[in-house]
Amino acid sequence: MASERERQDALLDLLNSTPVVSGVVRDELADPEAARSWQRAHGGNGTEEELRGLVQARDALQDVVRGARSATTLAPLLKSVTSRPDVTPEGVSWELDTPPERRMAVEAVLAWSTVQQTMPGRLRPCANPECRRFLIDRSKTNKARWCSMAVCGNRMKARRHYQRTRDAVGPLN
Repeated sequence: MASERERQDALLDLLNSTPVVSGVVRDELADPEAARSWQRAHGGNGTEEELRGLVQARDALQDVVRGARSATTLAPLLKSVTSRPDVTPEGVSWELDTPPERRMAVEAVLAWSTVQQTMPGRLRPCANPECRRFLIDRSKTNKARWCSMAVCGNRMKARRHYQRTRDAVGPLN
């Protein structure tokens, strides 16, 4: 059974599967072989049907996190999903009852919901307007802004520095 951190990381990997590369959005799940590999690496079975549900969940979750759609648009992804208790000597856990081809999509929506409930406001888009990635801010201060300090953070800081320097010099005639 995956830990909560592993579920969060899988959600983030899914949300970040449409990065901008050289100014163009690239869907890392568009290539069937790469998608199968991604699915299997994240506990899936690699079928086309599973991929369709996963892409549908990813696209809806990206829009919800960006604020472009209401969270209620995720409801169809959970249609007919139930959970049942499993009692063991360690306690009670809840097992999902969903067709295998929908499990990854359902788990992504449930991971999003858990992040929303336990870490409100910490799952967000990168502050770089040219980036399509997301981040989960696990910092104490909740002030992380970029998906990667090494990439977007440095890029945005360099732009601000250039702009300040340029503004200080004034117009060149």
